[in-house]
Amino acid sequence: MNPYKFIGAAGLLLVALGIITKKRQKQDTLYILGGLCLEAYSISIKDTIFIVLQIIFTFAAVYDFVKINRPK
Repeated sequence: MNPYKFIGAAGLLLVALGIITKKRQKQDTLYILGGLCLEAYSISIKDTIFIVLQIIFTFAAVYDFVKINRPK
């Protein structure tokens, strides 16, 4: 079996756990890790729309993570 399918499944699981998690910092961390896994999977299947979607999703999660952790 293609190892990228396992990476994609792990990414899906991480994003799902991020949805369930109520702590914002942990949620963003799970979104970032899940997004990176799903990005690797989308590159392996060469799906341009999914690749762009995952880049935007991951950047949005990184932006939110930096924003909430910035000293005030």
